[in-house]
Amino acid sequence: MVLSAMPVAEIERNVLEILDGLGIAYVRHEHPPVATVEEAEKYWKGLQGTHCKNLFLRNNKGNRHYLVIAPVTRGVDLKRLTAQLGEDRLSFASPERLKRYLGTEPGSVSPFGLINDDRGEVRVVLDGSLRTSAFVGFHPNINTATLEVSLADLEKFLASRGNPVRWLEL
Repeated sequence: MVLSAMPVAEIERNVLEILDGLGIAYVRHEHPPVATVEEAEKYWKGLQGTHCKNLFLRNNKGNRHYLVIAPVTRGVDLKRLTAQLGEDRLSFASPERLKRYLGTEPGSVSPFGLINDDRGEVRVVLDGSLRTSAFVGFHPNINTATLEVSLADLEKFLASRGNPVRWLEL
């Protein structure tokens, strides 16, 4: 499926249909397009959940990819994460890799992109501090909305995808 040719509404609809099919409740917040945490902050007033950042990384050889999810307030030390994962080096993946593995564009990275990873190749790393969050917020694969889901429902969604998931103290 080539997502760039799909209308934005359909890209989001695919996410919502999967969440509905899993019985996952969500609250949808629409906002202008935002590509960075800094841009999004001004639209978070009505959101109750933990605001998350999502980093799409690759190892040095480019044969392993990671989706790292952490609160926006948490710094992610790539050198420390590299050691925690037993990798040689981690760096940000290119927009082409992001499109290939998660079907999204820069600025729209989200765990919901895993719906496009049919082979379960992307490894998910969640920051342990998220375990204290009742709700978390993510883009529905477009950067004009945020979906809030319970942490339990995020875990349910991740389990449904079959990707390897690890909790680490980042």
